[in-house]
Amino acid sequence: MPASFSVTATGTSLTYQWQVNTGSGFQNLPGETNATLSIPAVSPSMNGYMYRVIVSGTGGQPVTSNGAVLNVMSPIPTFPPVITLHPQSPLPVVEGNPASFSVMAAGMGLTYQWQEDSGSGFLNLLGETNATLTIPAVSMGMNGYTYRVVVSGMGGQQVTSNGAVLNVLPPIPTFPPAITAHPQNVPPVLEGAPASFTVIATGTGLTYQWQLDTGSGFQDLQGETNATLNIPVVSQGMNGYKYRVVVSGTVGQPVTSTEAVLTVYTVPSEPTNVTATAGDGQAVVSFTAPVSDGGTAITGYEVTASPGDKVVSGTASPITVTGLANGTAYTFTVKALNAAGGSAASVPSNSVTPYAPSSGGGGGGGSSEPSTPTPTTPPVTEVPANEGADILVNGKTERAGTVKSTEVNGQSVLTVTVDPKKLAEKLASEGQHAVVTIPLAKDKKADVLVGELTGQMVKSMEQKQAVVKISFGDVTYTIPAEQINVSALSDQLGKPSALEDIKVRIEVAAPSKETLKVVENSAAAGNFTLVAPALNFTVKGTYGGATVEVSRFNAYVERTIAIPDGVDPGKITTGVVVEADGTVRHVPTRIVNVNGHYFAKINSLTNSTYSVIWHPIEFRDVAGHWAQNAVNDMGSRMVVSGVENGTFNPDTAITRAEFAAIMVRALGLKQEKASAPFSDVNASDWYSAAVQTAYAYKLIGGFEDGTFRPSDKITREQAMVIMAKAMKTTGLRDKLPSKEAAELLAPYADAAATAEWAKSGVADCLQGAIFAGRTATELAPKASITRAEVAAIVQRLLQKSELI
Repeated sequence: MPASFSVTATGTSLTYQWQVNTGSGFQNLPGETNATLSIPAVSPSMNGYMYRVIVSGTGGQPVTSNGAVLNVMSPIPTFPPVITLHPQSPLPVVEGNPASFSVMAAGMGLTYQWQEDSGSGFLNLLGETNATLTIPAVSMGMNGYTYRVVVSGMGGQQVTSNGAVLNVLPPIPTFPPAITAHPQNVPPVLEGAPASFTVIATGTGLTYQWQLDTGSGFQDLQGETNATLNIPVVSQGMNGYKYRVVVSGTVGQPVTSTEAVLTVYTVPSEPTNVTATAGDGQAVVSFTAPVSDGGTAITGYEVTASPGDKVVSGTASPITVTGLANGTAYTFTVKALNAAGGSAASVPSNSVTPYAPSSGGGGGGGSSEPSTPTPTTPPVTEVPANEGADILVNGKTERAGTVKSTEVNGQSVLTVTVDPKKLAEKLASEGQHAVVTIPLAKDKKADVLVGELTGQMVKSMEQKQAVVKISFGDVTYTIPAEQINVSALSDQLGKPSALEDIKVRIEVAAPSKETLKVVENSAAAGNFTLVAPALNFTVKGTYGGATVEVSRFNAYVERTIAIPDGVDPGKITTGVVVEADGTVRHVPTRIVNVNGHYFAKINSLTNSTYSVIWHPIEFRDVAGHWAQNAVNDMGSRMVVSGVENGTFNPDTAITRAEFAAIMVRALGLKQEKASAPFSDVNASDWYSAAVQTAYAYKLIGGFEDGTFRPSDKITREQAMVIMAKAMKTTGLRDKLPSKEAAELLAPYADAAATAEWAKSGVADCLQGAIFAGRTATELAPKASITRAEVAAIVQRLLQKSELI
């Protein structure tokens, strides 16, 4: 290697003479008379040599510089070039798209020269001298071309890689934009809830621009450029707003959808003109309907008597309140109910005092009491007496309940109340893990079946890890008692002094006409077919006039719905939840055959309205693809969606936001409105609710700087960590035997590249056979993951968790 020394001096007519001291004193270096001394190549023997320079001028004495020492290091060893990873043949590339080939090599001073064989032998590609060869746009004429690279280094002979073949597919035809499903008027949306409008279109390179008409003509909505317009929160002021979308493509003219109207509802205004008329142990309460129904139909009224806070429901005025104490003065308030809830209470009625009727007597001279008006629409019709009801504990029948039949809002309701003492005796004899079944007797028919327990009964069952099962004809609803979480329910109800004062009602019900209409509208909008009747599943706790609904569980709760006779079991896709606003989401479902009859076994973490649907999807660009079955299955189940023109783009790398959204849909999670603490996730982003939900269920975390980086391509190790958390949610992780992460990672040569924080999750996914290495010895933890791979691993998770 060369070395040099320089001096800087001032003066007139300067001259320089460099000297060297090799150990025997300084000697002039002939010819070295410049301000810089250059040594072309140093040797180890020159180590420690000292150099200085004498500077002379036309005036004054010469001056000598300080000495400078030369330090010579031994030469660095060189290594011949070695290729550690040869170029790989990529997946087929559509004409016009880019392609790339890469090589990994070790050695000193590496250089690269890519070569191409178009059919006449390999020739150098000018200027292609990097470790990666990038072809900006491939053509059909390049199909079958072979590429390799020659790697050279400072030591040893150059090495040549294996050849990699380029496969080119013909371009996908282009089509002008065409709308196949216009945005639909959504069912009335509750004020404060989200709303969405969706368009389905075909064409090439589609883009979308949503527009809003608030009454002064349509204007573009900034940033709303997806096929679905999501409105996070609606207000009453938005009632009647009109929405449409302009769809453009890379060819043809833009097309504009028909307009869809947003209807927003809230609670009604309170009823007015409340009056009461007393009778024997009862009162008839009349009132005028509210001025405003809140934007949706009023479904009923609640009359509250004071004192006592007795509440009676009805559908119209007048309403009769029974069970009052004669001789006690009462006033009454009325609330109007709609899908949003109850109105404010009305102004109290006049005060009335129920009375006992006169017994009459002698000669007709006695007084007569005023007659009591008969209500035109009784709110509840009751069977006069309660009947005994059979309960099953571990399949053994016990007469341990009573059944009461009522009619509420036109629906027949059977309420089975379980006897606390008899249930406690049976649980004591059966021990842990008992199954308590509350069935609908074969000789009974009802629209609603209610199993009623006390909070103390549920607590006792929880301690014995018992399960409650409601059997409603061909429908069963199975809930581990611990999932009701009666302690939390008690806290929400104000912590009653005794748990037996809390009533826990577990209901399976045919939906109301209004809910059924929402389900039917959702089926039409979502292009799916209902193959089984919709059903409502609810769990409620009541105490002191307050009601709290248990709508979310910490583990999957099972519902089994019979498939009607005559329905082809091969034409059943999945179970779905239909929310009150008409939105639909997949819930994990598998079809089982029990004694020749088919049932949909649905598992979900929430309560709501459920149905079973037929929704077949086949993406045209996955035909013949290795992941064809998984992609089409997950698409039909509404877990993954296509991109445009009936395609899926299976080999495109997926982003962190897309992966989070797919995991939320796969697990059947209800999307949360709460915010996640990521600075780069905005409420207006299409993925905002999905990311917030994944965070709420502890599936995802962010980076140390407080970001989520939603648009980054997700790496395999990041995806495996999220998937491992999902395995805990489905219960699959708890079924795996304990193994050290190091043992599971040992077969992979690149395991050391796995981040420390990811190793446990990666090991869980490998042990559960949800993920595998790219090869038997390559894990590729930092590599990206494709859309097809995600569909396959999500399907694998649900199958191995026995959810589909």
